[in-house]
Amino acid sequence: MKIHLTSVFVENQDEALRFYTDVLGFVKKHDVPMGTDRWLTVVSPEDPEGTELLLEPSGHPAVRPYRTALVRDGIPAASFAVDDVPAEFRRLRGLGVRFTQEPVAAGPVTTAVLDDTCGNLIQLVHGG
Repeated sequence: MKIHLTSVFVENQDEALRFYTDVLGFVKKHDVPMGTDRWLTVVSPEDPEGTELLLEPSGHPAVRPYRTALVRDGIPAASFAVDDVPAEFRRLRGLGVRFTQEPVAAGPVTTAVLDDTCGNLIQLVHGG
């Protein structure tokens, strides 16, 4: 068994697609109209057949309180592996990305947390 798909809730799929592709560097995999929304997924360019991230519309009434609580408590909605957290932190900060946690080493793991501009905190991690 392996993870095929996971998701983050987003307010605006077009803005989310721009951030996740133009800023974070993912590539669009699927973009299928589904009523007023889309089945919109991105993947890592390093693993185009790997796990897909669904940029899921946040219209369900439970989403707003859920995301608000996570952000308030500093809990990331997802975690993405990178080769070098400090280098990725510098690159993304140079692109104007806001971080809620700068790189922190905890034993063999280094993490940082960014605001994805779509209502989520995203953790970057390497090591371990």
